Amino acid sequence: MTISQLFNVANLFVLPFWALMILLPNWKITRQIMSSYLPFVILAGAYVYLFISSITPENAQALSNPQLADIAKFFADETAAATGWIHFLVMDLFVGRWIYWEGQKTGIWTIHSLALCLFAGPMGLLSHILTYWIAKTFFPNSQQNEIVTIEEKA
Repeated sequence: MTISQLFNVANLFVLPFWALMILLPNWKITRQIMSSYLPFVILAGAYVYLFISSITPENAQALSNPQLADIAKFFADETAAATGWIHFLVMDLFVGRWIYWEGQKTGIWTIHSLALCLFAGPMGLLSHILTYWIAKTFFPNSQQNEIVTIEEKA
C-alpha cells in the first residue's frame, strides 16, 4: 500500500465513527462501537508505521529540539505529512469519543461540538467545554433531568 493509499484509507476509516456519534448517538450499536479502543489501535498502528518510515537521523535531531523552520521542512515530505495527518485523525477521534461519552453521561447536547471536532479538533473541544459550562451554569435543573432520563434508559 502506498503512502497516498494509506492516507486515503485512514481518512475514510474514521468517518463511520463520526457519523455514528453525530447522527445516531443514542443507538445501542453506537454505544457498543464507541466503547471499543480498536479504532484507535488500528489508527495508532498506521501512525507508528508511518512515523518509523519517516524518521531519519536528521529528522530525529530536528524533532528533538524543534524549531518552526525544521518542522515545516519535516512536513514537506509526503510520508511525514501523512504521519502528521493520521496523528490528527487519531487525536481528534479520541477527543470526539470523549465528548460523545461526556454527552451520554451528562445529557449535554454534543452534536455541534462533535461536528466541530471532526473538522477542527480543538474547536470542538472548546465548544464542548463552553456548552457544558453554559448548561451547568444557566440550566442546572435541565441537565439533572437529562441525566436521570439517560440512567433510566440504561
